[in-house]
Amino acid sequence: MRLKSELYKKEQEEIVDKIITILDLENKTEYTLYELDKNEEIQKQIMELIPEIRKYYSFNGIKAVGEPNKIKRPWLSIIKHLIKKKYNMVSLDYHFTEDGNHIRTQKYCFELIMDKPPL
Repeated sequence: MRLKSELYKKEQEEIVDKIITILDLENKTEYTLYELDKNEEIQKQIMELIPEIRKYYSFNGIKAVGEPNKIKRPWLSIIKHLIKKKYNMVSLDYHFTEDGNHIRTQKYCFELIMDKPPL
């Protein structure tokens, strides 16, 4: 039996492209966890992709797809797992002040992986 990564290569790329579009990574390459936690629209759109992800990916290694109710931020786990073929996701400790409150969070920087030139 062939692997889903072979059978559904095109469909998997389309799902990754949808995530990139949802996050608007072509125009915005940095997000804070604080910002993503507050953006329910991004969370909702990512979570709506779960049926497609189940269909086109072997999700044994992605607990957020198999059992999303057991994970605190399943949408973040999905982002991390699926975009790593096209983007490096670097996590940094980040501090800022909002309305006089000191907030400590993570900052995620998305770096496009450039294709290696053929030898």
